[in-house]
Amino acid sequence: MFSGIIRHAATVVRVSDTAAAPAHASGANETARAHGLRLQLEMSGDFPAVRTGDSVAVNGVCLTVTSHGEAARTLCFDVVPETVRRSNLATLVSGDIVNVEPSLRLGDQLGGQFVYGHVDATTQIAANEPEGQGFRLWCALPSGLKSLIVEKGYVALDGVSLTIAAVEGGRFAVALVPETLKRTTLGRKTAGASVNIEADPIARYVAALMPRLP
Repeated sequence: MFSGIIRHAATVVRVSDTAAAPAHASGANETARAHGLRLQLEMSGDFPAVRTGDSVAVNGVCLTVTSHGEAARTLCFDVVPETVRRSNLATLVSGDIVNVEPSLRLGDQLGGQFVYGHVDATTQIAANEPEGQGFRLWCALPSGLKSLIVEKGYVALDGVSLTIAAVEGGRFAVALVPETLKRTTLGRKTAGASVNIEADPIARYVAALMPRLP
C-alpha cells in the first residue's frame, strides 16, 4: 500500500519484453501485452534501500523488485500482461523519468490517500492550464470510471495522490500545486500524454456493493 505522496524519481534504464526485445520496437507493444515486460530503473540517490521481494510503486503501479544492482540503486521488475494492458509502462523508453514510491511502513505519515498501486486504466491529458501558483490539469474521464470520479474525491495519476477539483462532461480536473510540479512528472506532461489512473479504492468498493444492497 502507498500514500501517493511522491518524493522520489527514477530513470528508466531498459524496458524489454520477455524475449529481451526493446519494448518500443515495431510491434513490441503487442508482444508485451501478451507476454509482459522486464523493467530496469536507476533510482535517485535518496531512495530508501529495498530488497528483492519488496514492493515499489512505479508511475502508480505496484511492482515487486525481482533483482537489484550494487547498493540497490538499480532495480529490476517483471511487469505481467495484465499490468501492461492496464498501464502506460509499455510506452516507457530508456531515459524516461518516472515517479517512484516505496511501500508504506507502520508508523509512516499518511499525507495523501490509500493507493493500492492497482491501476484501473490509462487516460489522456486534455489540457494543462496555468492557475494561480500552479496548474489545473484536465484529463479525459474513462467511461468505466464515471461513477468513481466525483468532485472533491480522490484519484491517483501516475501514482500522485490528487483531489478532484471538477468533473464536467467527459473530463475531470485536478489542481497541481508547485510542490507537486517540482517533485513529480506531471508538470512535464502536455495535452495528449498518457497517465495511469487509479480511482479511490473506497469508492470502488462502495460502487461494487451498491447493486447488492436490498
